[in-house]
Amino acid sequence: MNSMTHVLNQRKTLLFLLAIGNAIAFSTWQVLLNNYVIERAAFTGEEIGLLQSLREVPGFLAFTAIWVLFFIRQQNFAILSLVTLGLGTAITAFYPAALWLYFTTVLMSIGFHYLETLQNSLSLQWLDRQEAPHVLGQILSARSFTSLVVLGCLYVYFLAFETNYMAVYLLSGGACIAIGIFCWLAMPRFDDTVIQRRELFLRKKYWLYYALTFLSGARRQIFVVFAGFLLVEKFGFPIENVVLLTLVNAAMTTWLAPRIGRLISVIGERRALTLEYLGLIVIFVSYAFVSNIAIAIMLYLLDHLFFAMAIAIKTYFQKIADPADIAATSGISFTINHIAAVVLPALLGLVWVINHSVVFLIGAVIAVGSLALSQLIPDHPLPGIETRLLTGALTDIKN
Repeated sequence: MNSMTHVLNQRKTLLFLLAIGNAIAFSTWQVLLNNYVIERAAFTGEEIGLLQSLREVPGFLAFTAIWVLFFIRQQNFAILSLVTLGLGTAITAFYPAALWLYFTTVLMSIGFHYLETLQNSLSLQWLDRQEAPHVLGQILSARSFTSLVVLGCLYVYFLAFETNYMAVYLLSGGACIAIGIFCWLAMPRFDDTVIQRRELFLRKKYWLYYALTFLSGARRQIFVVFAGFLLVEKFGFPIENVVLLTLVNAAMTTWLAPRIGRLISVIGERRALTLEYLGLIVIFVSYAFVSNIAIAIMLYLLDHLFFAMAIAIKTYFQKIADPADIAATSGISFTINHIAAVVLPALLGLVWVINHSVVFLIGAVIAVGSLALSQLIPDHPLPGIETRLLTGALTDIKN
């Protein structure tokens, strides 16, 4: 009993529970989406592009989280966001109509993006700089392990029973809501370690973080929206194989994410991001011309693995940030991350109809830009040493 109380009284426990609830709802929503909208709602590239653009609008508006914090604590806001995510997921399959799917997607996305914003903010405030890469890797691993369990159950279910999308969405969304209620009732309200600024601002010293975040959002959308759609539309991937592929991804990330976190601690953010972006350039160019299903599957698995490297952008910001800026900048960074995300899916959905290869070549160009910018990260980022340019470069050489 005492050990359970001790666990519940730790800030890290809440971070893990938020990640687990997020994974249950969002992994189910995402893995079923392409098959559901194609089989039941007759979506084409245009409709899926519009749906994904609408999904990113709440992410674009994530900066509004700082205003909500005038009325509610970050911790409570995060829990309410988790419940909203669960509700949007639970009602997804009530009607196989485009307008209903657009509505439920936006509701789900409001919860998801506010939750992501707040969890990022709380993580960077509650974890010290030495432990942050490793613990963030552990949280990502817990999230992936949860997805592994959920998707494993889905895979067995789809093999044994006739597909019932409504039941699956209701169950996963309900479980997410239940975790949110547990966090509200069972977890103590933790004090903020640093009082956060509650106004919107852009700081010149964070410009490199903003740029890397913007390009990360752009390239992520190309993978999230079109890599899975390629497998279903071009190669006729059935739902059980989509689930199995996502299951393998989750298993790989569960094992690798903590190790990637430790690797970032050892080699630094610049070298970690260099590895990521070099790999992405090769992957996106290969996507553009792939005609073999086995190679397409391999690319999908490799692409997903590189997501864990994005921890390096967060820890780079943590090292250069004024602690009081973290909450506001987390919201603003999600908005920056989603500027391209709001526009790209719908725009590239039209390009997809003409030539899908161009979509992935655009992704390769974005990865090249990210690679170039990542070289400006110092070996030892600190406040006042945000980039390798000008005085930052001289200081970096001395270190």
